[in-house]
Amino acid sequence: MGRGGRRALDPDIRKHLLRDEGEVIVDEVRHHWVAFVRPVLETVLGMLLLVSSAYVPVEIGWLPLLLALAVFLHAAWIALREHRDRFVITNMRVFRVHGVLSQNLATMPLSRILDITVVKPLHGRILGFGHFCFESAAQEQGLRDIRYVGQPDQRDLAIQRVVQRSGLRGPRVN
Repeated sequence: MGRGGRRALDPDIRKHLLRDEGEVIVDEVRHHWVAFVRPVLETVLGMLLLVSSAYVPVEIGWLPLLLALAVFLHAAWIALREHRDRFVITNMRVFRVHGVLSQNLATMPLSRILDITVVKPLHGRILGFGHFCFESAAQEQGLRDIRYVGQPDQRDLAIQRVVQRSGLRGPRVN
């Protein structure tokens, strides 16, 4: 579908918005492509197992086929899990929706965000991703670590801008 439409495997982010209160999405963060490297590598392994089934004795030819199927299913599961994991910044809060069969929702009002640490490992700096670590009054929550965030500096600035505009960190700057 187009940019405005939803794809069948995408989580329904809009149903979690407080529309009556004027909540709007500032940014919807999907995982950086690096998070999908593992399922791609597993798919390559599955292909190698399929090819190897032609070179093994007929009596055990089913074994590489069965292993390939298991590897393909596992790769698809990981890719779907990463695809459905979304971090959302709104004008009122941040929240994370993730899960394949069951869905988890963790939310934090902007007023509870005490600190955001942006971690950019060397390979993340080269490839353009980083990880967020949120500190809040409640230390144990589902929003503590958000991994594989593309353009982490810009996303951090977006959060800081929303917090500033909401008037939670001092006088509003126009």
